[in-house]
Amino acid sequence: MCEILLIDDDPTQLRLREAVLREAGFTVGTAETASQALKALGHPELRKALGLIITDHVMPGPSGAAFARKLRRFSGVPVIVISGMLEAEEEYEGLDVGFIAKPCLPEDLIRHVRKVLRSN
Repeated sequence: MCEILLIDDDPTQLRLREAVLREAGFTVGTAETASQALKALGHPELRKALGLIITDHVMPGPSGAAFARKLRRFSGVPVIVISGMLEAEEEYEGLDVGFIAKPCLPEDLIRHVRKVLRSN
């Protein structure tokens, strides 16, 4: 199944990050909205195989923070938020998520992902 779920409303960024992660050897699933991701997480087999979620902060519909709050009601899966807004961290207080600042270089993304997956 899917080791990493990647959420981003920007199709270019979504495909670029997906390619970077796949090239590094990860299995990746994608969603363009938080709502799509939550629907996918309704499948028990996906939840069981999932090792990490990477989400954008600003998206149409539920934001990354709203997604993380809903996710924490039923899952403790690690989450990394990618954001260009430093003040966004306040919105995730108490949700146990990591942050990567935009712009995010491919090697930084891979390093963060490996660190999170190793520690869990």
